[in-house]
Amino acid sequence: MRCIFCLRCVVSAFLQTPFEIILRALHTGPCSNISGTEWTKPSGFDTGLKVFNSLTKQKEPLILAREGVATWYSCGPTVYDHAHLGHACSYVRFDIVQRILSKLFGITVIHAMVITDIDDKIIKRSWEENICSTVIASMYEEEFKRDMLSLKVIPPAVYLRVTENVPQIVAFIDRIIKNGHAYTTQEGDVYFDIKSIGERYGKFGGAADSQPEPGSHKRDARDFALWKKSKAGEPYWESPWGRGRPGWHIECSTIASTVFGSQLDIHSGGIDLAFPHHENEIAQSEAYHQCAQWANYFLHSGHLHLKGSVEKMSKSLKNYITIKVKPGLLFKLFYGMTES
Repeated sequence: MRCIFCLRCVVSAFLQTPFEIILRALHTGPCSNISGTEWTKPSGFDTGLKVFNSLTKQKEPLILAREGVATWYSCGPTVYDHAHLGHACSYVRFDIVQRILSKLFGITVIHAMVITDIDDKIIKRSWEENICSTVIASMYEEEFKRDMLSLKVIPPAVYLRVTENVPQIVAFIDRIIKNGHAYTTQEGDVYFDIKSIGERYGKFGGAADSQPEPGSHKRDARDFALWKKSKAGEPYWESPWGRGRPGWHIECSTIASTVFGSQLDIHSGGIDLAFPHHENEIAQSEAYHQCAQWANYFLHSGHLHLKGSVEKMSKSLKNYITIKVKPGLLFKLFYGMTES
């Protein structure tokens, strides 16, 4: 078995010239019908490579649904502020892996990324700046794309915005409700019903049952919002449950399924997204597709910490450095070097 994290491969792939990825209409067969939280080795094309799979917390053979093609979905930015070096590290790391797969092993990586352009933080920022939320989102989205180009990160085959996929999200939620895995409230919210999937919840954490807080409309404290009733002054869309907007997690399940169908080879993101975001993505997707292994591999990138600090670099913590550095300096950061 070859490990795709060999340093020689990393350096070689990083220096390759970016190439254009052509998106194809790609819907693979039904996802696995296994049960529980155990990972099952996929069937299909064995690449001869191994990757560290967060679902099993160890290296696993990389087996793809289709020969020579890897379907890859990644969580993009929530565009309410500048991207920072922590984001850069994550996206460059996965760019290196994708280059290794494509340049060295001839695998076509079809990569889709979501842009979260509606969110509590975006709305809050728009109120603070007295600017429309769509303007805020568009401004930081374009800045993010420029930052990625400056780092020579190969763009995904397609960027998809949440606001442009709300009808698909509404339909996705409706099917989860009909499949018996979500419920509505009198207030107009829709929650995912964790107890409805039993022991299948908890691949990354949060398996323990818990009681909702007094006054909550949830049946279980772990239940999470699929649809949120709009508040006064907030952007909203019409739905069967009233005016509102999508919850955070549902966007990724819907968009990944819209692009790739019921089976996904690789899902990537920062380690801080593993729980609850990716955990809830898995729950939603498997409830929608009625299976128990929707994505076969989860790849997570670690945090970037400032020297002498135990806190991760984060927009919410206001301790970040924006992506306005030369790529050589960023590359040194990966190997613990300091600029001379």
